[in-house]
Amino acid sequence: MATTVIRNADLVIAWDATEKQHLYLTDAEVAYRDGQITFVGRGYDGPADEVIDGKGMMVMPGLVNIHCHPSSEPMNKGLIDEIGSPGLYNSSLYEYMPIFRADAEAVPSCVRVALSELLLSGVTTVADLSMAHPGWLDLLGESGMRVCIAPMFRSARWATKNGHTVEYAWDEAAGEKSMTEAFSLIERAEQHPSGRLFGMVVPAQIDTCSETLLRESFQEATKKNLSWQIHAAQSVHEFHEITRRSGFTPIGWLDSMDLLSERSIIGHGIFLDDHPRTKWHTENDLDRLAATGTTVAHCPTVFARRGIAMRSFGRYRKRGVNMGVGTDTYPHNMLDELRLVSYLARTQSEDPRSLTSTDLFDAATIGGATALNRDDIGRLAPGCRADFVMVDVTHPQMRPSRDPMRSLIYAAGDRAIRSVHVDGQAVVRDGKVLTMDYEGAAAHLDEAQKRIIARAPQQDWAHRPVDKISPPTFRWA
Repeated sequence: MATTVIRNADLVIAWDATEKQHLYLTDAEVAYRDGQITFVGRGYDGPADEVIDGKGMMVMPGLVNIHCHPSSEPMNKGLIDEIGSPGLYNSSLYEYMPIFRADAEAVPSCVRVALSELLLSGVTTVADLSMAHPGWLDLLGESGMRVCIAPMFRSARWATKNGHTVEYAWDEAAGEKSMTEAFSLIERAEQHPSGRLFGMVVPAQIDTCSETLLRESFQEATKKNLSWQIHAAQSVHEFHEITRRSGFTPIGWLDSMDLLSERSIIGHGIFLDDHPRTKWHTENDLDRLAATGTTVAHCPTVFARRGIAMRSFGRYRKRGVNMGVGTDTYPHNMLDELRLVSYLARTQSEDPRSLTSTDLFDAATIGGATALNRDDIGRLAPGCRADFVMVDVTHPQMRPSRDPMRSLIYAAGDRAIRSVHVDGQAVVRDGKVLTMDYEGAAAHLDEAQKRIIARAPQQDWAHRPVDKISPPTFRWA
């Protein structure tokens, strides 16, 4: 097997296994063979069948995105950027998002656009939370990414007929059937010839799943040693709905069923019992998350658009909650998401010391890897997968160069990324995705959105034209 060596890298973000933390390693080398890292350090003297010049580069581990919806979110660009239901605490979940769903023809383009944008921002592993769709596994295999396939299933569908009340149409048998199909799809994913697909169990939302479905899915996830993720504590409406049904907060209800654990991931986890918008008679949700080892998947952009924010990322970290990051919505740019994580955490806590760049990068690498039950990604160390990103430290926005990671997160962003590798194979080079036709998919999506806009009034409870639901920035002359 051929060995590839990155020589003379200006900087490597290496993993210190003793201290369990990343560190800056200057003038370093990385070697890998058959998709696995064999050496990280200085003075490599082993075989070198192929050499990559690392001069002027920072080599860092690929980012791990634990919450993403590639099959739907790219369709929403330009439509739901500035809208939320005033009668539903400004959430867009119940009134607006259902009327702009991608049709079957548009889904592959949605996926290609989202995954291309993730690759360009340094993501090498992504959790794809989608409803099952034709050709899904091969489409993910085509991307060259490492993908945790997370087929969602549920017992009920939500809808609003007036913009201020949410109704649930229950079909528990359909939920059970969808769960069975999801486990079958996960098994197929793990046998995919790409060798880069693995699975996660995802009952879609806490308010659309029966107690039976929640318990059964968790038991099966435990039996198969799979991570388990659910959208919970993501809206004020959901918080009140769960307290009405159970007498517990969403986090409290999950804990009462023993569904919080080291394999559990809470998608969003914003509205805890001590959040100002949902103040409850208890104040122990955060401690429950920490004590059980549960991960929170933090995706600030989609909520910031509605004036909603977690209180706050640094507080969760300090309390001992494992934090991961996802790009729930467009733009699917992980570095942009990290920057927003930082700014919102500091404004919500009113404390610039509430979190550090170390916290941010840990959440986007080892925090995500821990959530996905993987100890071979999110870090550069012998034995790990050769998933890495090469960053141009000579880029003007990376200079001055006192602290390259801060410069990457707060200034340069994806503009400084030169190449991305998964299992040692280049999937991005010189700012161009090599595995998918990003430009072609975006053009196809542009046409698809016109179809969705044309039929949206029929999907809307009030049959409003799209320009009334989502007025354009300027009047079209």
